[in-house]
Amino acid sequence: MKIGIDIDGVLTDIEQWQLDYGSKIIFEQYNKNIRNSNGYNIKEIFNIEERLEDEFWEKYIYEYAIKEPARKFSGEVTNKLKKDGNEIYIITARYFTDREDENGQKMRDIVINWLKENKIYYDKIIFSSEEKLDVCIKNNIDLMIEDKVENINTISKEIPVICFDSRYNKECKGKNIYRCYSWYDIYAKIEDIKNKTIQ
Repeated sequence: MKIGIDIDGVLTDIEQWQLDYGSKIIFEQYNKNIRNSNGYNIKEIFNIEERLEDEFWEKYIYEYAIKEPARKFSGEVTNKLKKDGNEIYIITARYFTDREDENGQKMRDIVINWLKENKIYYDKIIFSSEEKLDVCIKNNIDLMIEDKVENINTISKEIPVICFDSRYNKECKGKNIYRCYSWYDIYAKIEDIKNKTIQ
């Protein structure tokens, strides 16, 4: 089985990071607090303009990218999945990684180094656009692990998607969508999907 794995929100807990760091920095710089704790991004959480969200990420993306730890047991489980004979594809739309400039290369290097430091095995890494369905089809991905609502909804029309639970994706339900709460929960669900013991 070819398994696609997103990074932000799946291998990391970007939801809590945005709430923690955002509530400090956005308050200190713009005197705004959390308006929607179920928001997907800084713009939605703090009800700020896109320009301010871009400013936030331009300034703090490296702090997040380098220091944020991997979720508990994510490396252990990706290695187990590989030992079981699966192929692991990291598919990420991380900020800057789609740029063909110095910032883009710097972020791609950070991502690769972060995966190594956190002992997360993969066969291939794909730096994609926000929309991942075409990437999944092109690479014959059999199952995707994702947190973004739009991706979960579009990809699940074609292949099974494991939805890593968050406040912002509670609405994702339906055929081919399997909600998970931890990395060992993901492992168990993949086994159930493979063995067709789950609907």
